[in-house]
Amino acid sequence: MSIQSLRTAASGMDALTFKLDVIANNLANASTTAFKSSRTNFEDLFYQQYKLPGMLDTQGQLTTMGQAVGIGVRVQSTELNTTQGNLQDTGGQLDLAITGNGFFQINDGQQFLYTRAGNFSINANGQIVIGSQDRGRPIDPAILIPQDATQVSISSVGIVNVLQPGQTTLNQIGQIQLAFFINPQGLIQYGENMYQASSASGIAQLSIPGQNGLGTLRQNFLEASNVEPVQELVDLITTQRNYELDSQSLQVADQTLQLLSNLRRF
Repeated sequence: MSIQSLRTAASGMDALTFKLDVIANNLANASTTAFKSSRTNFEDLFYQQYKLPGMLDTQGQLTTMGQAVGIGVRVQSTELNTTQGNLQDTGGQLDLAITGNGFFQINDGQQFLYTRAGNFSINANGQIVIGSQDRGRPIDPAILIPQDATQVSISSVGIVNVLQPGQTTLNQIGQIQLAFFINPQGLIQYGENMYQASSASGIAQLSIPGQNGLGTLRQNFLEASNVEPVQELVDLITTQRNYELDSQSLQVADQTLQLLSNLRRF
């Protein structure tokens, strides 16, 4: 049993190390635009059944309980926290925040990606794009801003209007749509503030903001990260303490094996 205890304690330490990595990533992205934190879920492993409940005892009576020992724990999943982050007033005319459900659909060239980060800009071709460290990806459907536009106005339902020289009224040039997923927690975390659809998330369903359960847009605002640093620090301390307990179990199991190996027959 002591050998199994070593493996059981080691499985707990492996699982907690994974959780520490998730917490560290959450804290590192506490200031990332529209970042969604993750939570580590665990599940117990198989059990060695020494005596099943309901067996007959020596008196011919059914036992009410059995005897079983688990063989450890493993990571079940990392669950995406899709709750709304706080809105930050930036004043940027191309900064957009989604209040409610939905994602911006981004054209990556060979596939569509999805994001809630609305820190958009205009590229050399006049396209509205979402930037990353090394490239810009256009929003889909594509929206072109005239080079002589002096003002860009985006309504709560995604209508894009511009003001051009010599005009006194705004002209509509495009319509921003949002994507909805039946299971947003099934999205693949792609990086660069992007998500990728999967068979678990379902197919993206496009609609106008404010319709079909989708949220609306707020121009001049960005959604902040939904990471709660205090809660993450509490989880960090708890995980560290649990790791110490598993290491203590490992040490006790090792000491027990050492005592057994030192026994002599007389």
